Parts: sequence; C-alpha cells; structure tokens
Amino acid sequence: MPDTSTLSDRPTALGGSTTPGDSMTPNRSMPPNGPARLPLSGPLPPGYRASPGPDGLTVTTSDGRRVLYAAFTHPLYGESPHDGSSYDERGERTLDLVLLDVLDRPERLGDLRRRGLVGERTHVVAVDVDHRVPTETELTRRAALWGVRVVPDGTVVDTSEPPPAPAPPPRRTLLLGGSRSGKSAEAELRLAAEPKVLYVATGPSGDGDPEWLRRVRAHRDRRPAHWDTAETTGLSEVLRSADTPLLIDGLGTWVAAVFDECDAWPGGAGGDAPGALEAVAARCDDLVAAWRQTRSRVVAVSDEVGLGLVPDTAGGRMFRDTLGRLNQRLALESEDVTLVVSGRLLPLPL
Repeated sequence: MPDTSTLSDRPTALGGSTTPGDSMTPNRSMPPNGPARLPLSGPLPPGYRASPGPDGLTVTTSDGRRVLYAAFTHPLYGESPHDGSSYDERGERTLDLVLLDVLDRPERLGDLRRRGLVGERTHVVAVDVDHRVPTETELTRRAALWGVRVVPDGTVVDTSEPPPAPAPPPRRTLLLGGSRSGKSAEAELRLAAEPKVLYVATGPSGDGDPEWLRRVRAHRDRRPAHWDTAETTGLSEVLRSADTPLLIDGLGTWVAAVFDECDAWPGGAGGDAPGALEAVAARCDDLVAAWRQTRSRVVAVSDEVGLGLVPDTAGGRMFRDTLGRLNQRLALESEDVTLVVSGRLLPLPL
C-alpha cells in the first residue's frame, strides 16, 4: 500500500507504505541527481519538470514520461487556478502513470479517462490506501472494478510496457436489496471510474413531497459531475439505443410509474379492467427483451420485495408480485446478480 513513490528515467519504482494510524510522512531522501520522490520534499533532479494543476502535480521526466500525482492539497503544490479547459483541450498528451487516491473520489479517474488523460497504456496505481476500505479483499475488489493496480512496496512499474489488461466487466448487473441496504451506493461505486455514464432515474422528481425531494437531491449530489442524467420511464428505448454504460435506479419506482401510466392500480379508472394489467405485463415483457438485447454495460438497482410482510392492500400485493416476477426474469438474463444487505454483498450465482 504505497504512500511514497519514486520516479526516474528507468522503470518507475514505487516505495513506502501506510497503514491505519500512520502519519503518512513522505520519505524525504532526495539524491541530487537521482530519482524524484513523491510527494515532493525538495528540488527535482536535472531535466525534470513539475507542473501543479487542478488534477494534482504533473511531473515530466527527462525522457518525456508524464506522471500525475493526484493529490490536491499537498502544501508544496500550491493553488493552481483552473481556467475551465481540460488538459486534452490544451494539447496535453496521455499520461504514462497516474498515482491516485482512488478511495477518496474514484470518479476523478473516470473524469481523467473522459478527457483522454488516462488511456489504455496508462498505468494507474493506488496510493494513500488506508482504513477507509475495511479489508484487503474489498480493496482488491474495488481496484478491479476501476481498473487500478494495488502494488506492494518496491514494485517497479515499467511504463514502456502496457499495464495488465483488466478483466472485462459483466455486461448486465442486477443489484437487489431492501430499503437503505446500500444498493444504490454500490451501483454508483461499480461505474465510478467509467469515462461516460448515463444515470437513468425512474422515480418522480419530488415536487410537492419535501421528504422525497431530499432523497432525490442526495442522489444527485452524490453523482459525478461528468455523468449524464435521464429522468424517464422509457427504459426499453434507453437500453436499445445506449452507447455508454447505464445506471438504472431503480426498477421498483419504474414498476410503480408503469402502473400509473397504465392506470392499473385497483380502484382506479382502469385498475379493474383486464386491459390495464395486460398493458403492464406488455411493458415488462418489452423491458426484459431490451435487457437481453442491450449492447451497453448496464447496472440496475431493484428492490427485493419478497422478504417482508405480505402487503395488506390489493395494490401493494399486485406491485410486489409484478416486481418480484420482473426481478426473476431479469436475473435470468444477467451475468451478475448480487443481493446487498447492510452494505454487504451476497453474490447470487446460478
């Protein structure tokens, strides 16, 4: 779990470590003509250049390799005004190595990828790893999700070679869980480092309901700024047309909205007519077909409704049965199905 990093014209060696409770004091040795250590604690060797910026400190070695140390607050870096343009817009080329505190804000990596600073040949290495992740197993899982390397002290990173190819992610992921289980946060975590994401919100906007509006705002504030958002119940159309990863949150509010649109609630104008329920079933059939056919990566959140009390109203039972059947059908068409309970993940393999 490196905390300090060594840069040289040779393959980059990473050294130093941190554990929970460490002061994270950098290694302060600085040979006058030797490698540079990050965080900086002295002058750079001849031929090296350091440029502070909105993403951290970019160091260019004497042979032209570019390394980003993505630490915003180090006192030696100072404040660098952001003129509103991204690095790629200013003609900067792709970085060779990024040293990033991914546990702080993994979406920063997604933004670097979006702007072309991190590409297929960029090595991304986690630094400042500490107690914010509970176990090494969880750290390894998150690093794999984000395409980040976690390396032991003293690891040599040869930036002339491409980084190890990451395992392809599952195309269709269904995350199930109860209220406040952590399923939405897990969905956002899985796509945090993607360069582009379309967040599909299926619930009402919250107008006229202060408590629901607070929930909506909390979700909005949590999303990375570079994600796009679509507020729609036309999930089938989105799944068939998308060319970027999708996060759908969630299927429970979608079923409730479809009941509204089809006027299928018991006691409503069409709720007792067979045609209303048939219309709901047709919408579910079309969604399952679109889920099966989609070519984009998709992570969908849904409520697990089969573990609580039997609803005491006809409408509640109808909703539970419809969503439960939909969850089963989508699970059969998914490469990854996981139940989230109290923030813990329970994979549900076939």
